[in-house]
Amino acid sequence: MMKQLLTVLISLLLTHTIYAQMDTIQFKPHPIAIALHGGASNVKNMNLTPSQDSSYRKALSEAVEIGYDILKKGGKAIDAVTATVVFLENNPLFNAGKGSVFSADTTIEMDAAIMGGKTLKCGAVCGVHSIKNPILAARRILDTSQFVMLSGKGAEKFAAEQGLEIVNPEYFKTDFRWQQFLKLKNTDTTHLDNEIKGFVNPLDENKFDKYGTVGCVAIDVRGNLSAATSTGGVINKKYNRIGDSPIIGAGTYANNKTCAVSCTGKGEDFIRLVAAHDISALMEYGHFSLKKAVNFVVKKKLVEKKGRGGCIAVDKHATIQMAFTTSGMFRASIDKNGRKTIAIYENE
Repeated sequence: MMKQLLTVLISLLLTHTIYAQMDTIQFKPHPIAIALHGGASNVKNMNLTPSQDSSYRKALSEAVEIGYDILKKGGKAIDAVTATVVFLENNPLFNAGKGSVFSADTTIEMDAAIMGGKTLKCGAVCGVHSIKNPILAARRILDTSQFVMLSGKGAEKFAAEQGLEIVNPEYFKTDFRWQQFLKLKNTDTTHLDNEIKGFVNPLDENKFDKYGTVGCVAIDVRGNLSAATSTGGVINKKYNRIGDSPIIGAGTYANNKTCAVSCTGKGEDFIRLVAAHDISALMEYGHFSLKKAVNFVVKKKLVEKKGRGGCIAVDKHATIQMAFTTSGMFRASIDKNGRKTIAIYENE
């Protein structure tokens, strides 16, 4: 009897192994791709020194490799974009996490969002002061919460209960961002917005990254898309202003039917246009290609509204598209052929 039972068990084990091997053989990995941005700016006016230029490119290169390594090993797109944005949040070069800008009341207020294209599940936080990595809080909302967006103290309480790292707000304050703020603290930001659009700017405000954001989009071997965005918001902002980054469909969106998008720029314009979702909708209902949809929203609709910024996107075919209305956008990508691109200026 024992011998018969052992024979049956061995037979079942061999059958399971054969089917598992068949699944492996039949599974055809989807092409992978990843793209990220570190903010759209009038970089020609930033006068980056060779050392600064090198530092930005090195950080962009390291960030995109982090996400791509996860994808290469068969990891999920949502894990790749999370890890990439965490790295960017921890780097003071970028206006997110550690490098966030100061609000008018000298506090630092951060926003972040993440979305998965397969399930359309998403999570977002806004107006947080003490969560070391806001994107991790957004991710935890996506994974565990019945809600989509949490703000301020409630978001921070949730993050703490989830075991995420909470830090003293002083952690986020850097001398570089403080010096930027001091040049603007007694100015009218609305007036400065007009100056950015072409009027005389006595403060040379274009040398400062008012609208910087970081973001990442990716597609994994299963064909699942994901997008993540994180920001320190607008320098010298008032009244707890919230931009597009944490708003699903405005600054962040992913849908396996179409694409994943992360935006950067003046958030109010992207909110009005519901820009990230609009790109997806043009593809789904208008049958636009990714390139046509991105250019239509960024190069036409955003320009018509005198908007400022850009986006990165990857579609269900692992095609990458990046477009912006500024003179440059800090960006990096590794396409489905494994080709790596690092760029800052418009014509790179």
